[in-house]
Amino acid sequence: MKIILNNNSLFKSLRPFNDIGFVPTMGSIHEGHLSLIERSNRTCKKTIVSIFVNPKQFNNKKDFKNYPTNIKKDIKILKKTKKVDFLYIPKFKDIYNNKKSNIKITKKDKVLCAKYRKGHFEGVLDVMERLTNLVNPKKIFMGKKDYQQYFLIKNYLKDKFKTSIIPCKTIRDKNKMALSSRNNHLDLNGIKKASFLSRSLIKLKRSLTKNKKIKQNLRIQMKYFEKFLKIKIEYLELRSIKDLTISNTVRDSRLFVAYYIDNVRFIDNF
Repeated sequence: MKIILNNNSLFKSLRPFNDIGFVPTMGSIHEGHLSLIERSNRTCKKTIVSIFVNPKQFNNKKDFKNYPTNIKKDIKILKKTKKVDFLYIPKFKDIYNNKKSNIKITKKDKVLCAKYRKGHFEGVLDVMERLTNLVNPKKIFMGKKDYQQYFLIKNYLKDKFKTSIIPCKTIRDKNKMALSSRNNHLDLNGIKKASFLSRSLIKLKRSLTKNKKIKQNLRIQMKYFEKFLKIKIEYLELRSIKDLTISNTVRDSRLFVAYYIDNVRFIDNF
Protein backbone atom coordinates (compact mmCIF):
# COMPACT_ATOMS: atom_id res chain seq x y z
CA MET A 1 0.00 0.00 0.00
CA LYS A 2 1.49 3.32 -1.07
CA ILE A 3 0.72 6.27 1.20
CA ILE A 4 0.17 9.52 -0.71
CA LEU A 5 0.46 12.81 1.17
CA ASN A 6 0.14 15.45 -1.56
CA ASN A 7 -1.44 16.03 -4.95
CA ASN A 8 1.76 15.81 -7.01
CA SER A 9 2.37 12.32 -5.67
CA LEU A 10 -1.30 11.48 -6.26
CA PHE A 11 -1.19 12.43 -9.94
CA LYS A 12 2.08 10.57 -10.57
CA SER A 13 0.86 7.43 -8.79
CA LEU A 14 -2.55 7.22 -10.48
CA ARG A 15 -1.59 8.36 -14.00
CA PRO A 16 -0.87 4.84 -15.36
CA PHE A 17 -4.29 3.48 -14.31
CA ASN A 18 -7.79 3.95 -15.73
CA ASP A 19 -9.71 1.38 -13.67
CA ILE A 20 -9.58 2.81 -10.17
CA GLY A 21 -12.03 2.12 -7.36
CA PHE A 22 -12.32 4.89 -4.77
CA VAL A 23 -13.42 4.61 -1.14
CA PRO A 24 -13.59 8.10 0.43
CA THR A 25 -13.52 8.09 4.26
CA MET A 26 -12.99 10.38 7.22
CA GLY A 27 -10.92 7.73 8.97
CA SER A 28 -11.80 5.68 12.07
CA ILE A 29 -11.74 2.67 9.75
CA HIS A 30 -14.14 -0.13 10.69
CA GLU A 31 -15.67 -3.22 9.09
CA GLY A 32 -18.09 -1.08 7.11
CA HIS A 33 -15.22 0.64 5.34
CA LEU A 34 -13.46 -2.69 4.83
CA SER A 35 -16.56 -4.07 3.08
CA LEU A 36 -16.40 -1.15 0.62
CA ILE A 37 -12.72 -1.85 0.00
CA GLU A 38 -13.51 -5.52 -0.56
CA ARG A 39 -16.16 -4.58 -3.13
CA SER A 40 -13.77 -2.24 -4.92
CA ASN A 41 -11.05 -4.88 -4.91
CA ARG A 42 -13.37 -7.37 -6.59
CA THR A 43 -14.54 -4.87 -9.20
CA CYS A 44 -11.58 -2.63 -10.07
CA LYS A 45 -7.92 -3.24 -10.85
CA LYS A 46 -6.70 -0.69 -8.32
CA THR A 47 -8.24 0.61 -5.09
CA ILE A 48 -7.55 3.94 -3.44
CA VAL A 49 -8.82 4.98 -0.01
CA SER A 50 -8.79 8.57 1.20
CA ILE A 51 -8.80 9.81 4.78
CA PHE A 52 -9.85 13.43 5.10
CA VAL A 53 -11.97 14.89 7.89
CA ASN A 54 -13.73 17.63 5.97
CA PRO A 55 -14.38 20.66 8.20
CA LYS A 56 -16.82 22.18 5.72
CA GLN A 57 -19.45 19.47 6.19
CA PHE A 58 -19.70 19.94 9.96
CA ASN A 59 -22.50 22.33 10.88
CA ASN A 60 -21.41 21.94 14.52
CA LYS A 61 -17.82 22.98 15.35
CA LYS A 62 -17.84 20.89 18.51
CA ASP A 63 -18.79 17.82 16.46
CA PHE A 64 -15.83 18.44 14.16
CA LYS A 65 -13.46 18.92 17.10
CA ASN A 66 -14.65 15.69 18.74
CA TYR A 67 -14.58 13.57 15.59
CA PRO A 68 -12.47 10.49 16.43
CA THR A 69 -9.20 10.26 14.50
CA ASN A 70 -6.31 7.83 14.76
CA ILE A 71 -4.30 7.85 11.53
CA LYS A 72 -1.69 5.36 12.77
CA LYS A 73 -4.35 2.85 13.70
CA ASP A 74 -6.15 3.37 10.37
CA ILE A 75 -2.94 2.82 8.40
CA LYS A 76 -2.24 -0.37 10.32
CA ILE A 77 -5.74 -1.72 9.61
CA LEU A 78 -5.60 -0.84 5.91
CA LYS A 79 -2.12 -2.35 5.46
CA LYS A 80 -3.30 -5.56 7.07
CA THR A 81 -6.06 -6.02 4.47
CA LYS A 82 -3.51 -6.12 1.64
CA LYS A 83 -6.34 -4.92 -0.60
CA VAL A 84 -5.59 -1.20 -0.71
CA ASP A 85 -3.17 -0.05 -3.41
CA PHE A 86 -3.10 3.62 -2.45
CA LEU A 87 -3.96 5.59 0.69
CA TYR A 88 -4.47 9.31 0.08
CA ILE A 89 -4.14 11.51 3.19
CA PRO A 90 -4.43 15.07 1.88
CA LYS A 91 -4.03 18.32 3.78
CA PHE A 92 -6.70 21.00 3.69
CA LYS A 93 -4.78 22.97 1.04
CA ASP A 94 -4.62 19.89 -1.23
CA ILE A 95 -8.41 19.79 -1.39
CA TYR A 96 -9.40 23.42 -1.10
CA ASN A 97 -7.57 25.78 -3.42
CA ASN A 98 -8.74 29.27 -4.38
CA LYS A 99 -11.74 27.89 -6.22
CA LYS A 100 -14.87 28.80 -4.26
CA SER A 101 -18.01 26.71 -4.18
CA ASN A 102 -21.55 27.96 -4.83
CA ILE A 103 -23.35 24.65 -4.31
CA LYS A 104 -26.97 24.96 -3.20
CA ILE A 105 -29.29 22.17 -2.10
CA THR A 106 -32.65 22.45 -3.87
CA LYS A 107 -35.80 22.96 -1.84
CA LYS A 108 -37.12 19.48 -2.69
CA ASP A 109 -33.91 17.92 -1.35
CA LYS A 110 -34.04 19.76 1.99
CA VAL A 111 -35.49 16.77 3.79
CA LEU A 112 -34.18 14.36 6.44
CA CYS A 113 -30.64 15.42 7.44
CA ALA A 114 -30.59 18.29 4.93
CA LYS A 115 -33.48 19.85 6.84
CA TYR A 116 -31.72 19.72 10.19
CA ARG A 117 -28.03 20.11 9.30
CA LYS A 118 -27.68 23.47 7.59
CA GLY A 119 -24.76 23.54 5.16
CA HIS A 120 -23.83 19.89 5.75
CA PHE A 121 -24.60 18.48 2.33
CA GLU A 122 -23.28 21.55 0.56
CA GLY A 123 -19.96 20.71 2.24
CA VAL A 124 -20.28 17.02 1.36
CA LEU A 125 -21.02 17.68 -2.32
CA ASP A 126 -18.23 20.23 -2.52
CA VAL A 127 -15.55 17.90 -1.13
CA MET A 128 -16.78 14.94 -3.19
CA GLU A 129 -16.60 16.97 -6.38
CA ARG A 130 -13.05 18.04 -5.51
CA LEU A 131 -11.94 14.51 -4.54
CA THR A 132 -13.48 12.99 -7.67
CA ASN A 133 -11.75 15.56 -9.83
CA LEU A 134 -8.40 14.77 -8.17
CA VAL A 135 -8.66 10.96 -8.12
CA ASN A 136 -10.66 10.51 -11.35
CA PRO A 137 -11.94 7.06 -10.33
CA LYS A 138 -13.96 4.73 -12.49
CA LYS A 139 -16.16 3.86 -9.52
CA ILE A 140 -16.84 5.31 -6.06
CA PHE A 141 -18.09 2.92 -3.37
CA MET A 142 -20.44 4.25 -0.68
CA GLY A 143 -22.41 2.61 2.12
CA LYS A 144 -26.20 2.72 2.22
CA LYS A 145 -26.19 3.73 5.89
CA ASP A 146 -25.81 7.30 4.66
CA TYR A 147 -28.43 6.76 1.96
CA GLN A 148 -29.32 10.43 1.56
CA GLN A 149 -25.63 11.25 1.15
CA TYR A 150 -25.28 8.54 -1.51
CA PHE A 151 -28.46 9.78 -3.26
CA LEU A 152 -27.35 13.42 -3.40
CA ILE A 153 -23.76 12.68 -4.41
CA LYS A 154 -24.90 10.33 -7.18
CA ASN A 155 -27.29 12.91 -8.64
CA TYR A 156 -24.82 15.76 -8.28
CA LEU A 157 -21.82 14.03 -9.85
CA LYS A 158 -23.54 12.06 -12.61
CA ASP A 159 -23.45 14.92 -15.15
CA LYS A 160 -20.01 16.17 -14.15
CA PHE A 161 -17.93 12.96 -14.30
CA LYS A 162 -17.97 9.56 -15.95
CA THR A 163 -17.59 8.00 -12.51
CA SER A 164 -20.19 5.47 -11.30
CA ILE A 165 -21.41 5.70 -7.69
CA ILE A 166 -21.85 2.18 -6.31
CA PRO A 167 -24.13 1.71 -3.25
CA CYS A 168 -23.08 -1.04 -0.83
CA LYS A 169 -25.05 -2.70 1.95
CA THR A 170 -24.93 -1.39 5.51
CA ILE A 171 -22.72 -3.48 7.79
CA ARG A 172 -24.21 -4.10 11.24
CA ASP A 173 -22.90 -5.61 14.45
CA LYS A 174 -24.51 -8.55 16.25
CA ASN A 175 -26.96 -6.14 17.94
CA LYS A 176 -28.10 -4.78 14.52
CA MET A 177 -26.42 -1.41 15.08
CA ALA A 178 -24.99 0.09 11.90
CA LEU A 179 -21.21 0.40 12.24
CA SER A 180 -20.14 4.00 12.73
CA SER A 181 -17.21 5.86 14.25
CA ARG A 182 -19.77 7.63 16.45
CA ASN A 183 -20.58 4.34 18.20
CA ASN A 184 -17.31 4.81 20.10
CA HIS A 185 -18.89 7.73 21.98
CA LEU A 186 -21.51 5.49 23.64
CA ASP A 187 -21.25 3.79 27.00
CA LEU A 188 -22.82 0.37 27.62
CA ASN A 189 -26.23 1.86 28.41
CA GLY A 190 -26.14 3.94 25.23
CA ILE A 191 -25.25 0.89 23.16
CA LYS A 192 -28.21 -0.98 24.65
CA LYS A 193 -30.55 1.85 23.71
CA ALA A 194 -29.23 2.09 20.15
CA SER A 195 -29.37 -1.69 19.72
CA PHE A 196 -32.95 -1.86 20.98
CA LEU A 197 -33.98 0.93 18.61
CA SER A 198 -32.30 -0.72 15.60
CA ARG A 199 -33.93 -4.09 16.23
CA SER A 200 -37.29 -2.42 16.85
CA LEU A 201 -37.14 -0.39 13.63
CA ILE A 202 -36.32 -3.48 11.58
CA LYS A 203 -39.50 -5.10 12.97
CA LEU A 204 -41.46 -1.86 12.49
CA LYS A 205 -40.49 -1.68 8.82
CA ARG A 206 -41.88 -5.19 8.28
CA SER A 207 -45.12 -4.34 10.08
CA LEU A 208 -45.73 -1.30 7.86
CA THR A 209 -46.56 -3.57 4.92
CA LYS A 210 -49.93 -4.22 6.58
CA ASN A 211 -50.51 -0.66 7.75
CA LYS A 212 -52.63 1.84 5.83
CA LYS A 213 -51.91 4.81 8.13
CA ILE A 214 -48.13 4.82 7.95
CA LYS A 215 -47.46 8.47 8.85
CA GLN A 216 -49.76 8.31 11.86
CA ASN A 217 -48.24 5.03 13.02
CA LEU A 218 -44.70 6.41 12.73
CA ARG A 219 -45.60 9.45 14.85
CA ILE A 220 -46.97 7.17 17.56
CA GLN A 221 -43.92 4.88 17.43
CA MET A 222 -41.56 7.87 17.52
CA LYS A 223 -43.15 9.19 20.74
CA TYR A 224 -43.03 5.71 22.25
CA PHE A 225 -39.32 5.24 21.55
CA GLU A 226 -38.51 8.71 22.89
CA LYS A 227 -40.37 8.08 26.13
CA PHE A 228 -39.28 4.47 26.66
CA LEU A 229 -35.60 4.96 25.78
CA LYS A 230 -35.35 8.56 27.01
CA ILE A 231 -33.78 9.70 23.75
CA LYS A 232 -34.45 12.48 21.26
CA ILE A 233 -35.58 11.42 17.77
CA GLU A 234 -35.17 14.08 15.11
CA TYR A 235 -37.16 12.27 12.41
CA LEU A 236 -38.66 8.86 11.66
CA GLU A 237 -39.98 8.77 8.10
CA LEU A 238 -40.71 6.33 5.30
CA ARG A 239 -39.39 7.70 2.01
CA SER A 240 -39.02 6.54 -1.57
CA ILE A 241 -35.55 5.34 -2.56
CA LYS A 242 -36.08 6.90 -6.01
CA ASP A 243 -36.52 10.55 -5.01
CA LEU A 244 -36.68 10.63 -1.18
CA THR A 245 -40.29 11.84 -1.17
CA ILE A 246 -42.62 10.70 1.62
CA SER A 247 -43.95 7.25 0.78
CA ASN A 248 -47.22 5.53 1.63
CA THR A 249 -45.97 2.08 0.70
CA VAL A 250 -43.05 -0.03 1.91
CA ARG A 251 -42.18 -1.17 -1.59
CA ASP A 252 -39.17 0.72 -2.99
CA SER A 253 -38.97 2.71 0.24
CA ARG A 254 -36.71 2.94 3.26
CA LEU A 255 -37.41 3.87 6.87
CA PHE A 256 -35.12 6.77 7.82
CA VAL A 257 -34.24 7.79 11.36
CA ALA A 258 -32.02 10.34 13.09
CA TYR A 259 -31.71 10.35 16.86
CA TYR A 260 -29.59 11.53 19.77
CA ILE A 261 -28.17 9.44 22.61
CA ASP A 262 -26.02 11.27 25.18
CA ASN A 263 -25.89 14.27 22.82
CA VAL A 264 -24.38 12.14 20.03
CA ARG A 265 -26.31 12.15 16.75
CA PHE A 266 -26.90 8.91 14.85
CA ILE A 267 -28.58 8.13 11.53
CA ASP A 268 -29.76 4.89 10.00
CA ASN A 269 -32.23 3.49 7.50
CA PHE A 270 -33.92 0.15 7.02
